[in-house]
Amino acid sequence: MDGRAPRVKNRAPAAIQITAEQLLREAQERQESAFRAPKQRVEDFEELHEYRGRKRKEFEERIRRTRGSIKEWLQYANWEASQNEFARSRSVFERALDVDPRSIQLWFSYTEMELKSRNVQHARNLFDRAVTLLPRVDQLWYKYVYLEELLQNIPGARQVFERWMQWEPDDKAWQAYIKMEERYQELDRASAIYERWIAVRPEPRVWVKWAKFEEERARLDKAREVFQTALEFFGDDKEQIEKAQAVFSAFAKMETRLKEYDRARVIYKFALERIPRSQSVALYAAYTKFEKQHGTRTTLESTVLGKRRIEYEEELLHDGRNYDVWFDYARLEEGALKDLRDDGATAEEEEASMGRVREVYERAVAQVPPGNEKRHWRRYIFLWLDYALFEEIETKDYDRARQIYQTAISIVPHKVFTFAKLWLLFAKFEIRRLELGSARKILGTAIGMCPKEKLFKGYIELEVELREFDRARKLYEKYIEFDSANASAWIKFAELESQLQDFARTRAIFELAVSQSPLSMPELLWKAYIDFEVEEGEREAARTLYDRLVQLSGHVKVWISYALFEAEAMPLPRAEREEEEEEEDEEAEQKMVPGDPDRARAVFERAYKDLKGKGLKSERVALLEVWKTFEENQGSEEGVKKVQNMMPVVSKKRHVDEETGQTVEDWELVFADDERESNPSTFMFMKMAHAWNAQRAQKTANDTDSSSSKMLSGFVAASKPAQDDATSDVASSHGGD
Repeated sequence: MDGRAPRVKNRAPAAIQITAEQLLREAQERQESAFRAPKQRVEDFEELHEYRGRKRKEFEERIRRTRGSIKEWLQYANWEASQNEFARSRSVFERALDVDPRSIQLWFSYTEMELKSRNVQHARNLFDRAVTLLPRVDQLWYKYVYLEELLQNIPGARQVFERWMQWEPDDKAWQAYIKMEERYQELDRASAIYERWIAVRPEPRVWVKWAKFEEERARLDKAREVFQTALEFFGDDKEQIEKAQAVFSAFAKMETRLKEYDRARVIYKFALERIPRSQSVALYAAYTKFEKQHGTRTTLESTVLGKRRIEYEEELLHDGRNYDVWFDYARLEEGALKDLRDDGATAEEEEASMGRVREVYERAVAQVPPGNEKRHWRRYIFLWLDYALFEEIETKDYDRARQIYQTAISIVPHKVFTFAKLWLLFAKFEIRRLELGSARKILGTAIGMCPKEKLFKGYIELEVELREFDRARKLYEKYIEFDSANASAWIKFAELESQLQDFARTRAIFELAVSQSPLSMPELLWKAYIDFEVEEGEREAARTLYDRLVQLSGHVKVWISYALFEAEAMPLPRAEREEEEEEEDEEAEQKMVPGDPDRARAVFERAYKDLKGKGLKSERVALLEVWKTFEENQGSEEGVKKVQNMMPVVSKKRHVDEETGQTVEDWELVFADDERESNPSTFMFMKMAHAWNAQRAQKTANDTDSSSSKMLSGFVAASKPAQDDATSDVASSHGGD
């Protein structure tokens, strides 16, 4: 056997089907009957005495062997009771109690035997002995009370409860005593029991039960007195006030049920003011629900506001430097202040709300980031900025806003890093306060202490807006001294002079800029310089700049821009434009100087030779593509054909890889002029072959045209596949030249 299940050959259903019901029925029927002892019949008293003596002897023997087994004692005593030998049964129970007087099962069986035999007084005596011996066993007390109440002995039951209460049992015992008094309409007695219960166990739930009891019996003043007594009992201690939440909640709910909504609202507010916010989540939830049902829009919003305050406080308790939570918290308080103003609140309420906003901001800015890493300070510094803007815009306290800016600047470690936004906003604040000198002093201090590109830009923008161009020039000079490699600074400086129409200074600035050896983005600087000359209509100056630029870089994009510059039209020089503008109307179109396509072609040829000399193939292809487009737009067919003939073809080249030693195929660009210079004889041979191939193709085309005129209409002459294949092979093998 290989361990696999046997293969079933016949899958047809059996002729006789057996159900699960049939299996169970047969199993039940075939079970063997259990052994049963034979029944004995007693015919006379002699046999009865013999039987009892034999059974007693057996029980005594078993008790002698296992004296500590309560089960044997119970069987013996219950057998005696079944024979109506109650005296003997009591004797057995008493002997058992001598062995284990604290067995609860033994006491229960003893009392049950007496009650079955209707010996009530014996049962009372037993319960009295049991509760005296085992006063902490509640079941004995419950049985005792039940017996007295069952016998309608209410004073006796009350006396039993009083004995029980002296032992200060758990809450269920007190509840049982109170419910018994309620069953017999002794409500004053029940109220007195509640009072004694409170004295023993002054817990919030007990106070709440007592007040609810008084409410149900329609004694509302008494219920309120109970709640007030409970609140006075708990007092203002921190631990006790947390326990009193249930009392506050129940008190407010009772007033709500009585439709005393103002009382309930006062209770909720009184509780929320005394209980810490982080520990009164459930109470806030109940208050929110109350306001949704019975409050106005204003009270509901204040409730939701308080609930969100608790959530933010809990989050900040876990992480005090979570600045996103501080931002949300501050916006929450600012929104509350705005709502108060919209609702027409009093001055005192507005002051209180402002105080809460300031408190949040003060607590937030006190959480200074650890270390001197700027990434930790980015979110933090915005807290100061929001704080200052709040004081300036909302409270109009400008002195406080100025003090906030100064404090924020003093906290930041400017020798390690700084925040230009902080300095600039402080300066703009002073400008809004018409303190221009203070603003300049702030920005000057910032540049002297921690110069930064954004600071220079912001200061220069400020002076330009104030039309203080001399100050702006000095700032640009300082800016360039600070970072001479910054091309954008040079460009902005030149643009300023151009706007002031001081073109000599503009050219001087550009010349100084392009003479700087390390530049961040020199291409932008050269482009700005050339665009300036083009705008001025100085084609020669722009051409000179292009020549200088191609000598420095020789990049293909520079050559292309140079060539297109020569072909494009440009405005007249500024002097000629101003003369014509004086003579003609201002609405006349600006005259343009046309470009020179021949100069553009010359630039293209120079560029091609330069790139060819440097061995830059892909750049030559890019140049030829632009050159071809230029010829198509502004040239002739001969020019297009010339550029097309200069286009390369893609061919495969095999070489041995030095690292792996394997033959590798690469694609490379093959230019016709490169082949002509490197292999002149092969080039001439291939040129003649191509000419012969073209001549042969033209002859074939002529023969096809002459024969097609003699053919029927609707038919086309078939081509010669061998000849076409040969032509395609020649073209592909020689690069299509």
